[in-house]
Amino acid sequence: MEKLKASRQEAHVLGRWGVLPRVPELWHHAAVKKASKPKKVKTVKKAAPKKAVAPRKVGPRADYGAPIEGFFAKQPPHLRGILETLRKLVDEAAPDATSSLKWGMPFYTVGGNMMCALAGFKSHVNLILSGPPGAFADPKGLLEGNAKTGRHIKLRALDELPREAVRGWLRAAVALARKKA
Repeated sequence: MEKLKASRQEAHVLGRWGVLPRVPELWHHAAVKKASKPKKVKTVKKAAPKKAVAPRKVGPRADYGAPIEGFFAKQPPHLRGILETLRKLVDEAAPDATSSLKWGMPFYTVGGNMMCALAGFKSHVNLILSGPPGAFADPKGLLEGNAKTGRHIKLRALDELPREAVRGWLRAAVALARKKA
């Protein structure tokens, strides 16, 4: 009931429940102050030490130097016909060429020098010809790329294959590879 006895001056300070708000104690000088609560120190968790990762050994691919028959067997049927025809044209142009898989595609070499390569993709096949710029006559503009080391033709269907032009390009590629040897 003492709450009700609060003076009229204090009445306007009483809150909704009739309780005086808590007022911090005032001290008459700084030397008498209470010790303040210690501040919470945020501890930063240190990251767990990283595990030492062994350097990744980069070596030859598992298929490096493997026979090329596996490459042709893996190709989708709509591209396999194009690849087989190109393979026959390469064998005609350079019966002494050595073939093996490098970077997942068949490479043909003559005397240890690259002559050409075949590459199969989802929707097309590339015949990659090795030689300096201007080494392959292309009046119809069928070859793509102007790299220092060769050009390529992109084929999507067997009827797109310009057989005579490919035979000429392959003969030129064989001559360049033999000249390097």
